[in-house]
Amino acid sequence: MLRVLCLLRPWRPLRARGCASDGAAGGSEIQVRALAGPDQGITEILMNRPSARNALGNVFVSELLETLAQLREDRQVRVLLFRSGVKGVFCAGGTQRLPRCLGVALAKELIFTGRRLSGTEAHVLGLVNHAVAQNEEGDAAYQRARALAQEILPQAPIAVRLGKVAIDRGTEVDIASGMAIEGMCYAQNIPTRDRLEGMAAFREKRTPKFVGK
Repeated sequence: MLRVLCLLRPWRPLRARGCASDGAAGGSEIQVRALAGPDQGITEILMNRPSARNALGNVFVSELLETLAQLREDRQVRVLLFRSGVKGVFCAGGTQRLPRCLGVALAKELIFTGRRLSGTEAHVLGLVNHAVAQNEEGDAAYQRARALAQEILPQAPIAVRLGKVAIDRGTEVDIASGMAIEGMCYAQNIPTRDRLEGMAAFREKRTPKFVGK
């Protein structure tokens, strides 16, 4: 089986705005690593709060929001991949997001009982897109997530970003308003070089080379 070499850079906390020092990477609850080689453009965010099983505490959320704000301005970042530094845990449940995913009744049941779900159970409920059998290295879920990130990586960055905006904003409003949001996002994509490149590549029957402009 052919394996593609993925160059890994060390985990690091992003420098907080206005601060003179990053501090020790090991003490940060949110750390960042940019992949290199064929995976350049994928950035991983490591959630590392083992004492609370990655629960959303004040420091955790503050560091996460600061990290996302900085990465949002980095045009070299095309795909974000969230990872957990806590074995057996991704990130502990929520009273706002869970009801929107599963409905109020089931969300209350899971929150009130504190029930832990297996990957298969989470998949059946629709909490996750994929459930995979564990491998010898213990990182099967990460490998599946990275494979998905690699599928997204070559797509037009602006179109992907606007598609995300249209979905996220559109699901918060009625269908007519959602269609209007979709139209506004599409209008922003029309003048981009990537859209012209995509059309040219289709005509010439070649793989497009998107640059994010």
